[in-house]
Amino acid sequence: MQHFIAVLINFWTQLHMPILRWTDIVEILIIAFLVYHMLNWAKGTRAWTLLRGVAVIAVFVVIAAFFNMTTILWIIQNVTGLAVIAVVIVLQPELRAAIEELGQQNFLSSLFRIERKTPEGRFSDNTINEIIRACTMMARVRTGALIVIEQTTSLQEEERTGITIDAAVSSQLLMNIFEKNTPLHDGAVIIRGNRIASATCYLPISDSRMDKTLGTRHRAGVGISEKGDSLTLIVSEENGSISIAYKGMLYRNVDEEIMRKWLVELQNKLEEEEKTEDETVPLFRLSSIFRKGQTEKDEDKTENPE
Repeated sequence: MQHFIAVLINFWTQLHMPILRWTDIVEILIIAFLVYHMLNWAKGTRAWTLLRGVAVIAVFVVIAAFFNMTTILWIIQNVTGLAVIAVVIVLQPELRAAIEELGQQNFLSSLFRIERKTPEGRFSDNTINEIIRACTMMARVRTGALIVIEQTTSLQEEERTGITIDAAVSSQLLMNIFEKNTPLHDGAVIIRGNRIASATCYLPISDSRMDKTLGTRHRAGVGISEKGDSLTLIVSEENGSISIAYKGMLYRNVDEEIMRKWLVELQNKLEEEEKTEDETVPLFRLSSIFRKGQTEKDEDKTENPE
């Protein structure tokens, strides 16, 4: 024990602390920023499970090094290169999604959480009303629908898989497109601004774990939301419920009020009182709108049991 303490004291006396420069601080912050976002991205994907497995292996490596288990160390040394290649192959979809998300990020906006609103917004109030009316009517008669609303991330790749429409958004047109046994009902509709850009579009299917009762329409809605900042409205053909997919998350059983709150926030329109002030307004999280709406609904149910 005394020998161990003497070794520690000797090590401490010989320890040389380097001079810390401002560039070193910046480097540490950059590395911390990257590690944080990598862990945040990995959480909820297959990479998170893999990282936990790697952590277990690392513990065994430390134990093997401590007890000088040469055979285990030799195996690890020769397998590490192949293991890295195998990880890249297994996580190819997740890595691709992460790189695409990195390219789509507006770092200034993400750091300060601000966004400049415009008087006209991304689309008009009439477009919001027409979309809500169409979804409500289709849910009432259980007509399946998949409506993708484009924001800053381009959906031209998915748009090319469908048929060009280029028509003003109207509830009658949307209901006619998704009417059963019609040529355009199969696939998704992409809305850009106040126009229906394309119909019968094919969307990527999400690999995330979802409720087994959800079909291809919901998985496609979540899949396209994972690729960018688009918002997807999904009307279930089985039970007539309406769901919203955004940023890889699925919010189920939303009503007309919740839909309107999401779309108004997505509209990014400068309100009348804000026009006079001409100030930058913080960008609220859409998921909080959904939770707030659900809380209000739960309170109403509590007050009115019938």
